[in-house]
Amino acid sequence: MFSSVKNDLKTNFLKYTVVDTMSDEKLAETKHPSTINQLNLINLLKEDLEKIGLSDISIGDEGVLIAHIPATVENAPCIGLMAHVDTADDVEGNGVKPQVIEKYDGNNIKLINADRVIRVEDNPELINYIDSTIFTSDGTTLLGADDKAGVSEIMAIAKLLVNNKDIEHGEVEIIFTCDEETGCGMDAFPYDRIHCDYCYTIDGGTRYEIESECFNACKVNIDFKGVSYHLGAARGKMVNALTMATTFVNNLPQVESPEATDNRYGYYCPLELNATNDEAHLVVYLRDFELSEIERREEVLKSLALMVEQLYPGGSVSLNTKRQYYNMREISKKNPKVLNSIYEAGKRLKQPLFESPIRGGTDGARMANEEGIPCPNIYTGGHNYHSYYEWCALDAMEDAVKLILEILKIGAEK
Repeated sequence: MFSSVKNDLKTNFLKYTVVDTMSDEKLAETKHPSTINQLNLINLLKEDLEKIGLSDISIGDEGVLIAHIPATVENAPCIGLMAHVDTADDVEGNGVKPQVIEKYDGNNIKLINADRVIRVEDNPELINYIDSTIFTSDGTTLLGADDKAGVSEIMAIAKLLVNNKDIEHGEVEIIFTCDEETGCGMDAFPYDRIHCDYCYTIDGGTRYEIESECFNACKVNIDFKGVSYHLGAARGKMVNALTMATTFVNNLPQVESPEATDNRYGYYCPLELNATNDEAHLVVYLRDFELSEIERREEVLKSLALMVEQLYPGGSVSLNTKRQYYNMREISKKNPKVLNSIYEAGKRLKQPLFESPIRGGTDGARMANEEGIPCPNIYTGGHNYHSYYEWCALDAMEDAVKLILEILKIGAEK
């Protein structure tokens, strides 16, 4: 049954990574999808699902594809499998030229079109894939395994189920979303078009890693209003909004920054600043696994705003806070079967699964908290996401497919 899976995964992955799907964070708050190119892959996936024999497929105006594979047993829960088609814009995400390394030799990987090297000392997981197939970009873009590896794995599962009617499973709901990387992918999500009892995002990384909780996330837009004057006559009159903004940033606690934290420690991250001496706009991200810590940091920002106003009389600071997503941990706890099925599947397959918190978020986090649908995250085999040094292992992709298939079987057991 698995004889063709690796070939299908490789074919799918190389086919999908070359489709430009980079999303646009600025447009995503008002436009769904934020970039038209994402629909090119969504439509291609629809065509590929039709080719393997599925007909219950729909694409909404917001760009979300939903398809259903009929159950082979009665009274089993409907299980969702979700992945996103967009790629991030941290580095160039369009024009991807995937490279295939067959029979990886265990050495550093030189990316062919850039002065960049994926070093074994920085990527110890590489040693687990000697003599196996590795995918990288050419070094001028990211690779796009986040999340086209997950997309490819769901497509391989769909083909397996359609071609093997003897596999016992409940109804499978396939969900492909846009704009996950912007944090806005679920803003217009068509919950009325889905009916899965629980769901799994196929959007993780390292082989065997399972993620059932994520950050609470908050985006704070901070506007500084100064007073503009001719620089030669500015004494006692001008209030420099750019100086106000940099004072604000410089007083954020450096020990609570992304570059100073890991594991379960949260952070402040000033992410964007546009400024003149008259006005400035600053974006700060807040992240933590505990909501109480997000609330604490929100109060700190309010205090900093008051401090800056006192330091710069005549200037003003205003904050606008948006909660982006919440830790999905509590929703998973309410339906223990969802996680138990993962670990039972891993036990049967002798996969040494381990759990880590996501220092980020997924569409599944919003689905869990907005609709109460448990949605933990399963590994895909990718590494170094959002960077030129991204790579993905074909063996890990195959293991992910095996795990997902076993989860679906367990879901159909009495």
